[in-house]
Amino acid sequence: MNWVPLAIGVGVVVLLLLLIVPQMIRIVREYQRLMVFRLGRALGAKGPGLVILIPFIDRGVWVDLRELYLEIPHQTAITEDNATISIDFIVFYRVIDAAMSVIEVANFAGAAQNIASTTLRSVVGDMMLDDVLAKRETMNEILRTKLDEVTERWGVKVTNVEIREVMPPPQVMDAMTRQMSAERTRRAVVTEADGTKQAAITVAEGNKQSAILNAEGDRQAAILRAEGFALALTQIFQSAQAVDAKTMSLQYLEALKQIGASPSTKFVIPMEFTQLLSGITDYAERTFGNGKGEASA
Repeated sequence: MNWVPLAIGVGVVVLLLLLIVPQMIRIVREYQRLMVFRLGRALGAKGPGLVILIPFIDRGVWVDLRELYLEIPHQTAITEDNATISIDFIVFYRVIDAAMSVIEVANFAGAAQNIASTTLRSVVGDMMLDDVLAKRETMNEILRTKLDEVTERWGVKVTNVEIREVMPPPQVMDAMTRQMSAERTRRAVVTEADGTKQAAITVAEGNKQSAILNAEGDRQAAILRAEGFALALTQIFQSAQAVDAKTMSLQYLEALKQIGASPSTKFVIPMEFTQLLSGITDYAERTFGNGKGEASA
């Protein structure tokens, strides 16, 4: 028996299997879909899992469902006030319909880049330069909305747009630099003026508090002096109440003695003093009269 033709046949079959089986079996991951075409007719998106294709009849196109990004290089645009600026940004997108993303557009990346460029020029042309520089969030939202309206028919959802860099003309950059320097100088002057103002207020408050404390001290001293004077008067009054008429008479006599020793030849004596002398005379007569009577007895 001739085994050579049989071995050749088995080898051919094995070779064909090695060539055909990889074309038949596809392992589709969770974040992927396999768009299957059979003799040119779309059968739909297959997966995830194991997908069997008919060799030489079925053809599969891979579709990634993860969120992807597309970098749009610097694009030149003219603002509403005729300023030329250069802008670059990033477009984030994801496929929501695998069949449409394959059937409706041939090269999504190229188509999206061209749509993004024209949309950017349209958006920037309706805005002033100051708005372009200051309202990036607004521009991001407008670009996202307009791009999503176009890519929706391709089964692609634009999730976000982020402007990375806006480059104004050199003249505008110089003017912005001078404006920034002037603004910082103004802020420095305002800060210095505020510091001087606060220092003056602090000094005035200190002087005010010092004056208040001095006035309070003077008031307390006056109160203490008045209280001491009142206390002295009270003590004098109490002492005066304790002195009897005899003691007062002796004091008046002592005063009369001093008056008599004075070199003056004329004296003005009030009426009350003469009444006092009469009282002293009566007191002396009673005293000496009582003395005589006691001696004769």
